[in-house]
Order: sequence, then C-alpha cells, then structure tokens
Amino acid sequence: MSTTEQPFGIDFGGTGIKGAPVDLDAGEFAAERVRIRTPEKSTPTNVAEVFVELLDQFPDCHGAVGVTVPGVVRHGVVHSAANIDKSWIGADADQIFTDATGREVHVVNDADAAGLAEVRYGAARGRSGLVIVTTLGTGIGSAMVHDGVLVPNSELGHLEIDGHDAESRAANSARERDGLSWHHWARRLTAYYRTLERLFSPELFVVGGGVSKDSEHFLPLVDIDTEIVPATLLNKAGVVGAALYASEGGGALR
Repeated sequence: MSTTEQPFGIDFGGTGIKGAPVDLDAGEFAAERVRIRTPEKSTPTNVAEVFVELLDQFPDCHGAVGVTVPGVVRHGVVHSAANIDKSWIGADADQIFTDATGREVHVVNDADAAGLAEVRYGAARGRSGLVIVTTLGTGIGSAMVHDGVLVPNSELGHLEIDGHDAESRAANSARERDGLSWHHWARRLTAYYRTLERLFSPELFVVGGGVSKDSEHFLPLVDIDTEIVPATLLNKAGVVGAALYASEGGGALR
C-alpha cells in the first residue's frame, strides 16, 4: 500500500487527541504521531474541528480514517459518553466526521480498537479462539475477539462482582485510590478474571492500560487457569487499531 493510501488512525480521549497514518503491514506509525489537546467543551462539532486540523498536518495521506471513542458505538452512532461531553450520546459520529473532513471515517470503541491491534500485531497475534483484551485504567475497558473477528462493545468492566461494579474495585484507579499493594490488588484482579473465566472460557487474556508496563509486579500474582499476558502495543494500540478498523470499512475483521 502506498503512503497516500495508508489509513489514518485517531485516538480520541478525554485529555488528548492523537493521530498518525499507519503502515498496516508492520502495525506501526507511518509517520510521527501528532497530539492535540482535547477541547474543553468536547462536543462532536468541536472535536471534528480538531480532526480536520490533525489531518491537515498529513497532506499526503488520503486513506480512510478510523477514530476511537470512549463510549459504546453501534453502526457509527455513539450510545454512551465516558469522560467526554454528553452531547455525544445519540450522535452519528461516522457521518459527522465524514462530512467535516471530506474523508471516509469509521468510529470504534477505544478498547475495541486496542483489542484489534493486539490480536493483529501484538500479544495475541496468531492466537485462535476467544481472546479477551482488558485495559486497566480509570475504568476497565474490554475487547472480545474470536478468531480475529471483533465482538464489539462488550463493556466487561461493568460486570457486578460481590455487589460491586467490577471496575470500581479492580481498575488501576481503584488501586491508586485505596493505596493497595500489588499483592492486594492482584487478589481483586483474581476475582475479576475468574469471573470472566467462568462466563466466557477464553483462550487468552491480554492486559493493557498504562499500568501494563508494570505487569511483572502483579500479573504473576493473578491466580487463574487461563493464560494472561501483558499488552505489547501500549500507547500505539488505539491509533493502530482505529486505522485497522477503518481499513476494513468498519466491519468485522478477520
């Protein structure tokens, strides 16, 4: 694929918007990533203006554009809004961004994008069966990929375990809030991942989020039967996964 046809990935979060063209053969940025601060009033219209500014910095890239959103996305329409303006709920983001940029744009949940990237290029590459990717951060994001095909919007961080929303006890923010040792947090993670084991019987868990860089401190302490490994793409996963999603026209990936 020529540089001009390479897809462009945008990772849209509550504080920053990051983007770069992506080399799908290598699963790497095809040019240095650019980051722009998320507007204080992060409405779809305001964010679309940032996307136009971002794309203007890569005039030679004309491929499809993939965008991550921290919310549930169905057929390009956003149905929830975590850490972004509530005006996103019900917005046809695919259409809004396509109109604003003059490019083919496909929107995907941020955890789903990271999961796709890890399955195609990262820790789960070459693995068959069901892979569950979880991101441990402010909450717990999740992606379910079966034989390379995404099952979108799983939201497994919101499972109720022992009367609590799982992410309120097991997210990295809970570890920081409660001042937990790695061992104590690992006990909570064990309860969480055992619940996922019982419900889904996956072949592999992949653990992402910023805390995954410290995985040697807690993953060996998680006492489950399923193989569990740290993510490898780290902060590249959103951009790469969004570009990958767009390259397939926003459909299921194989």
